Amino acid sequence: MKTIKNKVHFLPNDLLSPTNPIRVNVIGAGGTGSKFMTSLIEINHSLIELGHAGLQVHLWDDDIITQANIGRQRFAESEKGLYKSVAIINRINRWSGFNWKAETQKFERDVQGEIPENAGASIYISCTDNVESRFEIANIVRKLKGQYNHHRYSANYWLDFGNSKYSGQVILSTIGKIEQPRSKKFATVAELPFVTDEYADLLQESEKTDDTPSCSLAESLDKQDLFINATLAQMGASLLWNLFRFGMTENRGFFLNLQNFRTQPIPVGS
Repeated sequence: MKTIKNKVHFLPNDLLSPTNPIRVNVIGAGGTGSKFMTSLIEINHSLIELGHAGLQVHLWDDDIITQANIGRQRFAESEKGLYKSVAIINRINRWSGFNWKAETQKFERDVQGEIPENAGASIYISCTDNVESRFEIANIVRKLKGQYNHHRYSANYWLDFGNSKYSGQVILSTIGKIEQPRSKKFATVAELPFVTDEYADLLQESEKTDDTPSCSLAESLDKQDLFINATLAQMGASLLWNLFRFGMTENRGFFLNLQNFRTQPIPVGS
């Protein structure tokens, strides 16, 4: 009887054992992004302790901290009026001694269609709250893949976070095919589909919901549960950490429903 091999995706060697820190672009510093950055501190420190070169993170967000952000997002009263990206990066760098960077602009093309400077990275992590930005990210990273091919900033992965009031998902995609090693034990999968390709209809449907900014914490809690962003951030960070720690993954994401505490993994190759 023929044995069915488990499908897995292997991390490329230049990310598993890099010479220099891996460049990571985090896009969005709101409910999910502000909390995911804390997890990246832990991942970076742990990787360095294990002999890895670590991460060099750039956080992209042009929003200013307001009273409505205090409480559900990781900001303090004393930070009101600052750029979200600047407040978070300054806090991280002072606390950890890192040299991470804040980008006080949106991760999008300008009116001439030009991609922002410093947009090149190996890993893109989107924590945005609208669908249009996801399609824009998809267009940009595809262009950057060709621009930085065989370069330390060659685009390899896109990890996308999305949520509604009580539910959400985290989807890991490869930016093109990533060469996989030969394996007698596993069936390797070289390409993981974009969320914008696989779930385009679902994303377009969700765009019909109200995404206007909240004026208070009470108003924001009517739109999103207090802990949906933090739960997604922790579980998404675990997916990324395990990919680095073990150099492979059998799952490319998950769906989460916090109302009934159910999680459904998304296997590689499904």
